[in-house]
Order: sequence, then C-alpha cells, then structure tokens
Amino acid sequence: MNQIPRTQYHGQSPYYSRARPSGSSSPFPSPSMHNSPSRTEPPRKRPGVSHQTNATPISSSQADIRNKQVFTKKKKLSDKVLPQSVRDLVPESQAYMDLLAFERKLDSTIMRKRLDIQEALKRPVKVKRKLRVFISNQFFPAKTDSDAKEETAKASWELRVEGRLLDLPQPNPSNRHETKHKRKFSSFFKSLVIELDKDLYGPDNHLVEWHRTQTTQETDGFQVKRQGDKNVRCTMLFMLNYLPPQFKLDSRLARLLGIHTQSRPVIIQGLWQYIKTHNLQDNHEREIINCDPYLEQLLGKSRIRFADVPQLLQPLLHPPDPIVIQHVISVDPADAKKQACYDIEVEIDDTLKTQMSSFLLSSASQQDIADLERRIHDTVANVKQHRIQREFYMGFSDNPQEFIADWISSQTKDLKTMTDATGNKEEERLADYYYAPWSQEAVNRYFYSKLQQRRIELDQVLKSSNI
Repeated sequence: MNQIPRTQYHGQSPYYSRARPSGSSSPFPSPSMHNSPSRTEPPRKRPGVSHQTNATPISSSQADIRNKQVFTKKKKLSDKVLPQSVRDLVPESQAYMDLLAFERKLDSTIMRKRLDIQEALKRPVKVKRKLRVFISNQFFPAKTDSDAKEETAKASWELRVEGRLLDLPQPNPSNRHETKHKRKFSSFFKSLVIELDKDLYGPDNHLVEWHRTQTTQETDGFQVKRQGDKNVRCTMLFMLNYLPPQFKLDSRLARLLGIHTQSRPVIIQGLWQYIKTHNLQDNHEREIINCDPYLEQLLGKSRIRFADVPQLLQPLLHPPDPIVIQHVISVDPADAKKQACYDIEVEIDDTLKTQMSSFLLSSASQQDIADLERRIHDTVANVKQHRIQREFYMGFSDNPQEFIADWISSQTKDLKTMTDATGNKEEERLADYYYAPWSQEAVNRYFYSKLQQRRIELDQVLKSSNI
C-alpha cells in the first residue's frame, strides 16, 4: 500500500479544547455548528493576507505588554469550577468544590469586614486615659562672698511641671514605630497659665503663659525660674487640647440635652435626638422644626430649619473650662524632695485604629494569593484539557468509523473558514449542480457585469482618442 505523505497542519489539533457536539464522538463541531448564531468565534483569515491598508506598526515591546495584559485578563475571568463530567468521573473532586464555596463565603466576609473597618476609620476613635501630672520645685539659697560679705547670687526657686500617661498597654519591642513615637506631655494641652502671687511679683511679672502655635516644639515638661526666698502660692490653668475641638454648652442647653462639654457633631446629634424624641419635626415639611417652649427660649424662634441649627447654636457654645490646680512653692529645704501628683482624664487615639489602618494597607499576602490563584487556574485548565483528550479517545474507541467521519467533516469546515473558501467542491463536480433554479439568474448577472465592464473600457478608449 502506498503511503500518503503527511504535511504539517497548523489548524485544529485533535486536542482542540472545544466542546464536543451532542451525538458525536469528535471534539470538533459538526456542520450545524458552523451555521449556528450562537457561535461567537470570529472567522479566521488566511495567513499572510492583511485586510487593513493603513495598519500602524507595533513594536515588539508594546506587543509583549499587550499580550501580557490580555493573558492576565483571561486568567482573572477564567472559571475555576470543574466541569460536571469531571466531578462525575472523580467523586473526590467534590472536596475541591466545597473549598471553592467556602472561599467565596470567606471572601465576602473579609470584604464586609474591610468595609466595616473603613467606616469605623471615618469616625474618630477615642479612648480615655489618665494623665498623671507631677509638680515639684527646688530652692536655691543665696550665695555670699566670704571675704567681701556680698551676695554673688540671689536666692531663687525652680518649678517643674511634668507628666506621663497611665494605664498604657505594654509596648511591643519589635514595633519600632510604637516605641519611637511616644506622645509628649505638652501635646495634651492647648495652653498653660501659671499665676504667681501678685503681691510678691507685681502686676506685670506674676503671669507665666504658654500657648500652642503651628510651630510649637513638643516637650516633656515645663520649667519656671524666679528669684525669691519666700513660699509662693500659685494657680495653674491647664487648657486641654481636644481633637476634634470641644465646647462647653450653655447651662440651659446643657440641662436640656444632658451634655456638659462635647464636640460639635455630638452636640448636634444630641439635639437631633431631642427633636425626634419630642416629635418636633413638621409633618409636611420635614426640614422644618417646630420648637417647643424650651427650644424657643434658647434659639429665639418658634420655627427653624434644621440646616440653620449649627449657626443658631454658635452663641450657646463656649470654650471648655480649664483644669485648675492650686500649688504652693515651698522654699523650705525639707520640702525639696516632695512632689505633688494630680490625675487628669484625657482622650487619646485608640491604638486599634493604627492596627486597622495597617491591615487595610497591608499587601504582604497579596502576592502569595495571586500566585496561588494562578496555580489553581493552571491546574483547572490542565484538568479540562485532559478531559477533552479523554473524551476524544473514548469517542474514537466507541465508534471509530462515525468518529473519523465527523472529524473529517469538522476539519473540512474549519479549513474553509481559515482559507475563506466558498462553495462545496463535491457538489460543484456534478452536472446537476448547474441545473438548479439559481443558475439562470447567476448567468444573467455574470453577462451583465461583463457588459458593464466592457462598456467602461470602451468609454475610456473613446475619451483617450478624442484627446
């Protein structure tokens, strides 16, 4: 038997991963599939023939980037679900499907928690801590020259005001950011005023003031030095640095809302709760508030718009009261080591806020997850490819004759699509093909086109001869 020489075919291979049509043993589409409107695959063009005349050349680097983007997109859109035929063939694959369901549930939970954390970070998260203030003083007696019996240095004293937070969580030694950025004592205050005895230091030198500015350098304490050898009574006024700013409510408004000192959003929220509780919203115009006698006395109006509430509350909000500490600066040497301690309740940012922010910004595990996703996609693609191969060989083993016939028919259709071939050579070889009803119309159209072409040529010849 003469052997037919084989040529390399660059079209569809036996392992082409298209779905096998129903009732066929071949993994290639039947002739009906080529005429089906559900086919979304564009027609293949003949290799080496360009259908664009104004094509822009693309460099190899741009092509590589484009191919990489397309590959990445396909990877993301590909399905990780195993086909039902694989699951029926391998019952153990159901464990993988259960893991996929659990993964989707876990992803949705993580996404919901991320959204909750983002919403929580928008609101100021504060915790209350105790700030312990240490007040001490040291007396320096006057120095005299033994020979001249004259004072070389006058008696003086030094007042120290320091402090630190109590009930702080133990710092993590491995977290350098936490140990390095420790909050300074002065950062808790907006201003500090020390009022000394006016009788001893006069009306022009009895006040020591410190006020926060934009260029303030934070410090761990304050020192005050003055001359004197007598006990001095002083009053210290600490104004806390509230973030966000807080206000002291007017006494009448404070009794009405049950709030003494709070931030502006909390005060407006408390007023809104009062309006809702007492049903003061207008039934027809919901943005209008019908004031009761108490609100009318405070705001001076019987009907107000809720959008005007912040402006109307402005006269009723005052700066918060300072923290007042009375202290006596002693010049007795026996009191040199004594130290007064006072606890002040302050609000600081919750350390959990930093952890939540770092959790949202962390991307350490994203690369590992992406690598695992890629491996899963590759594994599922291999499984699907092996399923196609198995069905191919199983179809051949069940009915080789029908399988080969379907395969040849499918390959013929694919070859015609790739080479833009039209018609059916087997039908065109028979004479009955040209006795069909369309043949007479085709002949008329053919001669008409030839006549038109000849007429155009004659017109061109006549024009050239006249010139």
